[in-house]
Amino acid sequence: MTKTAAEIQKIFSDNQKDLAFIIGNGINLSFQDDNISWNDLLLNLWKTHADEPMTEIPDGISFVEFYDALGLQNVTTSGFSTQLQKDVKAKMLDWQPDDAQNLVLDKIKSYNAPILTTNFDDLIPKSMKLSPYRIPDTSFTDHYPWSTHYAEKELKSPLHGFAVWYMNGMVKYHRSIKLGLSEYMGNVERARKMINTNYGHENPEVENPWLTNNTWIDIIFNKSLCIFGLSLDETEVFFRWLLIQRAKFFKRFPKYSHKGWYIMKKEDENPKIVGKKFFLKSVGIEVIEVEDYPVLYNDIWK
Repeated sequence: MTKTAAEIQKIFSDNQKDLAFIIGNGINLSFQDDNISWNDLLLNLWKTHADEPMTEIPDGISFVEFYDALGLQNVTTSGFSTQLQKDVKAKMLDWQPDDAQNLVLDKIKSYNAPILTTNFDDLIPKSMKLSPYRIPDTSFTDHYPWSTHYAEKELKSPLHGFAVWYMNGMVKYHRSIKLGLSEYMGNVERARKMINTNYGHENPEVENPWLTNNTWIDIIFNKSLCIFGLSLDETEVFFRWLLIQRAKFFKRFPKYSHKGWYIMKKEDENPKIVGKKFFLKSVGIEVIEVEDYPVLYNDIWK
């Protein structure tokens, strides 16, 4: 059964002190008719760098695997992986935001809630005129700029206000852009070390056992997540893995658990939805369906 915009707005208002929003490329596809999709971007890269012609990504291979297949064709070319990252950055630098999306973004800002995005582009910061910052006293690497974010002012913690954080890399640092399965595994390994050491308090009845590391990963484990504009299919290897780790943490320390919702347009004819719903239920995320995209990207944000 679908939910109305008013019902979803009530969820937001009831939980507004504990919200974080996860936004995928759906916001670009909804508000940016001239911006290419990840599918088009990958095919464009293939046309530029591969000998074999390809007009569409075939069924049975994920986007991340397709990206790695391109890399394998050029594995002996020195610096090719970095060149691909530079190409992705170059294609996105000229993208300009449609300020109509601020209907969504301003509402999120009114909750003082953080945004995490799986996108690389800087369209959200551009449309909201946000500046780049890094959490004070944190280390920096342009491969994993996980303490870097866009905001109106400097934050002392990722949990302390509205900002835009990048989960898979940001166009500002081309070496941070993660598109291939091998690169996602690098993300997993880095995150695993943080997660495995974040059980530092011996008495969880007194204090949250999660030790903050001042990266966006703190948001995943310490906020209720509202996910939309993200297909969250098998391609999202890294984020799905994080949701599994989050669910494990909450089962171990239920006192410190948080909620989660995945908002999507109803798709009765898509057989893959069954498996996605099963996965999301398993990790404690409630699936909320709406009748159409205008509800998802317009009505619930008014």
